[in-house]
Amino acid sequence: MSKHPLVVIAGGGPAGVGAAIGASGPGNDVLLIEQSGFFGGMGTAGLVQPWMAYKTGGKTITGGLFGKIVERLKLRGAFKDGGHLGMTHHCFDPEILKIILQEMLIESDVDFLLHTSITGVDIEDGNITGVHTWNKSGAGTIKGVIFIDATGDADLSYFSGVPCEKGRPQDGKMQPASLHFRVGGVDESRMPEREEMTRLYLKAKGEGRVSCPRENLLWFDTPRKGEIHFNTTRVINVDGTSGIDLTRAEIESRRQMEELTGFLKSDVPGFENCYLDVSGSTVGIRETRRIKGEYQLTADDIRSGKKFPDAVALGCYGIDIHLPDGKGTRQEHLKEGEYYSIPYRALLPSGINNLLVCGRCISSTHEANAAIRIQPTCYALGEAAGTAARLCIEKNQRPKNLDAELLRQELKKNGSIVD
Repeated sequence: MSKHPLVVIAGGGPAGVGAAIGASGPGNDVLLIEQSGFFGGMGTAGLVQPWMAYKTGGKTITGGLFGKIVERLKLRGAFKDGGHLGMTHHCFDPEILKIILQEMLIESDVDFLLHTSITGVDIEDGNITGVHTWNKSGAGTIKGVIFIDATGDADLSYFSGVPCEKGRPQDGKMQPASLHFRVGGVDESRMPEREEMTRLYLKAKGEGRVSCPRENLLWFDTPRKGEIHFNTTRVINVDGTSGIDLTRAEIESRRQMEELTGFLKSDVPGFENCYLDVSGSTVGIRETRRIKGEYQLTADDIRSGKKFPDAVALGCYGIDIHLPDGKGTRQEHLKEGEYYSIPYRALLPSGINNLLVCGRCISSTHEANAAIRIQPTCYALGEAAGTAARLCIEKNQRPKNLDAELLRQELKKNGSIVD
């Protein structure tokens, strides 16, 4: 590992991996810091799948690094397209994804520290000079020139004093947490239709045998035969930046998971011999802090398919809010073929000169965040932030002074789709 990396990235989820590879280049030492033992964030640690839409109207709108990851998954037989409620979804094998992301980081000469947490920062004259870390070796400080917050929870930004928001404006409540899990041993030929499975689920709820607050039974395919993926557990009033809340969410979601597995075995045809195959190693968090940046992406931007002159990523996933009170999911789908863009300014936090932010904690409203939080978009936002950091190093500029058009052209050169 380089003693003094030029670019330091906190968080090794989709945004962090995208940022690290985007920032890499000859003579540009990059360090990626991740708290778990592997990369992929919610897609691997949280077992969150499928990848939601990155194509619309027959056009792919998320390319670059994400497209390369999909191709590698396909070559390993670890990817499958599926359909759900009229929407295309994309199943992947999280174990193979862990390996692919690690491979790509090594190929890009990215240094990384696993099992390492960020605990604070040093700041001088509006610049981060170093991040405080903790791992089994003890406490340390890592210095750098440009820093990227890809933590999902805006941890690095928060430690730096960047203004942040959480939850919906009226009460600060955030979307519920969900533990994803998979069951094996399913006879898929005997599975009822989705509506019938939900009817059986609601019947069991009415009889008091299931106590999950979710209004339906949400499941997806996986690349493996006889295995079904569930995103049905729901824990409300969880702040993903609270250790106490996270502990409660882990306990309650695993209780719900066992209850749901028992219901499947006893009530649903085709699941009589099913078994709990695997669950996420961490509960899935949909929403926590969002920074206040140079531009705040809004719900109207999503709904209208707004195109920005400084766009660095595109999205076609609509507003998808799992209601904080527990029952109901509010979804606003874009028409087929429509999409929106995300401006570079939304990655620029207020108050810190040498910090870029990517992933679900960029500057956005509660509603807009519910659209851009999906993994394909986070990979694209990360690649944009990392590429911006590399250009800032090359040109000795602050992120806020970087020519957005130069960044866009560099992203296009590497296969990203920005318009």
